[in-house]
Amino acid sequence: MPDSLQQRFEQWKARTLAPATAKVPECAERTVTVSGQPMDGLYLPVETRDEQARDRYLEQVGFPGEYPFTRGVQPTMYRSRLWTMRQYAGFADAEETNQRYRFLLEQGQTGLSVAFDLPTQIGYDSDHALALGEIGKVGVAIDTLADMEILFDAIPLGKVSTSMTINAPAAVLLAMYIAVGARQGVAASQLAGTIQNDVLKEYIARGTYIFPPGPSLRLITNIFEYAAEHLPQFNTVSVSGYHMREAGSTAAQEVGFTLADGIAYVDAALSAGLDVDRFAPRISFFFGAMTDVLEEVAKFRAARRLWARIMKERFGAKDPRSCMLRFHTQTCGATLTAQQVDNNVVRVTLQALAAVLGGTQSLHTNSRDEALALPTEEAVRLALRTQQIIAHESGVTHTVDPLAGSYCIEKLTDRIEAEAAAYIDKIDEMGGMVRAIEQHYPQAEIEQSSYRYQQEIERDDRVIVGVNRYDTETDTQPETLSISEQAARRQIERLCQVRAKRDGAAVARALETLEASARGDANLMPLILDAVQAYASVGEICNALRHVFGEFEECTT
Repeated sequence: MPDSLQQRFEQWKARTLAPATAKVPECAERTVTVSGQPMDGLYLPVETRDEQARDRYLEQVGFPGEYPFTRGVQPTMYRSRLWTMRQYAGFADAEETNQRYRFLLEQGQTGLSVAFDLPTQIGYDSDHALALGEIGKVGVAIDTLADMEILFDAIPLGKVSTSMTINAPAAVLLAMYIAVGARQGVAASQLAGTIQNDVLKEYIARGTYIFPPGPSLRLITNIFEYAAEHLPQFNTVSVSGYHMREAGSTAAQEVGFTLADGIAYVDAALSAGLDVDRFAPRISFFFGAMTDVLEEVAKFRAARRLWARIMKERFGAKDPRSCMLRFHTQTCGATLTAQQVDNNVVRVTLQALAAVLGGTQSLHTNSRDEALALPTEEAVRLALRTQQIIAHESGVTHTVDPLAGSYCIEKLTDRIEAEAAAYIDKIDEMGGMVRAIEQHYPQAEIEQSSYRYQQEIERDDRVIVGVNRYDTETDTQPETLSISEQAARRQIERLCQVRAKRDGAAVARALETLEASARGDANLMPLILDAVQAYASVGEICNALRHVFGEFEECTT
């Protein structure tokens, strides 16, 4: 006779829960509600004699910290450790952004998240003609290692984890981070964080690409290989559905296209000769959180389960960590409104709650004024406080996956998983994600979903409070953050000073070696690190690679 649900629960407690609670004994303590009612760490369905129902629960839902990870990647989830509160920030130059980082850490933020300006994201230096008017506007300007040193001044990289939203030149910025750590006396093996490094979604939904897909995948797998040896605590890619959701995708499209991107990265790494269980545990994901709370919770649970099955059944991963979908969440900026900006606080709270109920590992909460400008200190503090209130006052952290077993949640989870899997099957039939992108398939699907959603708003079929319903004649706008042109001038002056002081011959040698090696099949990370340490700029390094790889041009016909 098969084991009962209670027997399987006891096995889970001994096999998975006990080792986790041994590391953090306090998480085994029973918590209580505001009224003093006890809360268990995990709730299960009532024992049933229906073997089919029991088996379905064990196969589809299971236990947290165990395959298929529907209920979470850790057995204790937030009872032992809260998610990382990682507010995305960057503007003007390194000095001003460093001040914002230190402010956020003082306010209780537990991890850094770097926003780079557009010139940096597409591999241009601040004195390039195309950078004019964009320096420091949507993120911090980083040209050379000197900027990175200022950016993390007085911030101990051995104690703080850092996420960097950078894609096409990800290898360059990662090399700079390694070099700053070394100057602080922190070995690369002790650095913790995430590099987004997801260029495929740039072709689909965002546009900050440089090189064609083939060379881009080479750089990504170079990072996988290098990090497996030198950066064991660093997530080498954050496969990002967030930007697809911002562009208008449905929940199922976000999951399906994101996991299809992940499959493409795994395939590329395997083709480069890497062992799946050597690099897969450091793959992470990045999703958006919309305001439809129940759908978002189901989306996160479906993504975890589907990725676990892909890694185990498709790629033969044996290490359970290779099957864990660990993810960062950002509340969706596309839902913020310029009208009645205080309403955005409510939207962000609901979105953050959905991410927590869905089991996120880290979270950024948007500020109420981000539909108007980059956030002020006051606005970003309120956004951080939103996370802290959910963490410490809402009670949702007392038990793991509290919505499990809801008829609605489980049905939505199954439906999103099935729809996402169908998208992956379609992409496989097309020859993989790169071929699908070349045929404009995911882009067209997202465009259609975005158009449908906007039409619903225009017809008043979908209510956006303060926009097409409950609007007011007077709407007071808050003071917003202004990026001065002085920061741009300082940035260009510092770049000129670095070029004047550095060893020009050493820079030239490093760039020539990098370009020559790019024509072969060597791992380029060590050579990029050499160039960075010689104070070669982002633009110079990317230009050396442009000479070999060329630039990607999207087909519009």
